[in-house]
Amino acid sequence: MPDIHVSAAVIVDAEGRVLVVRKHGTTRFMQPGGKPEPGESPVETLIRELHEELGLELTDADLRPLGRFVSAAANEPGHRVVADAFSASIDADGVRVQAELAELRWITPEDAAALPLAPLSVEHLLPLAWPAGAR
Repeated sequence: MPDIHVSAAVIVDAEGRVLVVRKHGTTRFMQPGGKPEPGESPVETLIRELHEELGLELTDADLRPLGRFVSAAANEPGHRVVADAFSASIDADGVRVQAELAELRWITPEDAAALPLAPLSVEHLLPLAWPAGAR
């Protein structure tokens, strides 16, 4: 399976809700982030993507590395997504939909059960945001 390399953010607000986004022309929600430009590190990619998609002004000091995770790609059949993931805590009022995003939602574990989510979010990233005891 061909690999798609991305950087992804598990962004949590003060209430413990997690930010998910949906891109134009897609049905599944996922963590914000995206593909690297030539020569970008994973953290540089994420800082740029969060600024472009959500208007966030973060630095590498705002992001905590979570690891690298692999899942089936949500929007590219027959591909795998290889994600370098980072976490951050922000004010929920500090984000706005822009660029290729159609919408954003701040979700709880209960909300997640009713939303169409990307495999990477379900299998790896949301469990990191909400440890088993908190669900």
